[in-house]
Amino acid sequence: MLVFLFLVFAPLAASAARYWWLADDRGNWQTADRSSAGLLQPAAAHPDAMIRVFAARTVRWRGIFAVHSWIVVKEKNASAYTRYDYTAWGDPIRTNGFAPDGRWFGAGPETIVALEGERAEALIPKIRHVIETYKFRAYGDYSAWPGPNSNTFVQAALDSVPELRAVLPPTAIGKDFPYTGKWFGVSPSGTGVYASLAGFVGLKVGWIEGLEVNFFGAVLGVDFRRPALKLPGLGRFGMAAGV
Repeated sequence: MLVFLFLVFAPLAASAARYWWLADDRGNWQTADRSSAGLLQPAAAHPDAMIRVFAARTVRWRGIFAVHSWIVVKEKNASAYTRYDYTAWGDPIRTNGFAPDGRWFGAGPETIVALEGERAEALIPKIRHVIETYKFRAYGDYSAWPGPNSNTFVQAALDSVPELRAVLPPTAIGKDFPYTGKWFGVSPSGTGVYASLAGFVGLKVGWIEGLEVNFFGAVLGVDFRRPALKLPGLGRFGMAAGV
């Protein structure tokens, strides 16, 4: 138990040190940069259908622990991207509230999922259906911890397209919130199983997900397929998860 607690809290302490002493230079969140990070071409210059999932450190001290993730889609020959966020203010599901590849209040995004062409075109309707029918869409439904939050929302969309074999980073707190109401079952990729106690504690084992222990939102785990450690606060160390 002591070893487990060390493996949970030591990475969180290191992440806190990075935030406080290694210069979180994002400035005041109200005036922080939300412009494009240059990860996407203009939509008109890219005729193929496209799916992207981005994640960036969330606002202020919460960035020690977590990222905010969002979804971007574009149908074939569409002249614009559509970005979906799940936020704590107003109607939770926000459409095109920010630049598709914009910095999240000063934090640069990383690409979690990238898919283009015919496969993306076939999967976009599934993603849109989940967004349009998402259960937690009323004002006040958002809960930063343990969920449902932005990462719960994105995980629900990814669960609808298991063929993507996409895994959100261990810093995506809220991804393990049981939004379907089921506290155990088959893992999102269909290659394993999970158990979750209302998102507070849980266990997930699968070929795509690897081994993940959720301890009050902090995820500690190992990826065997693409060897890497998953550490609370710090994220993934090893091979990239694949996009």
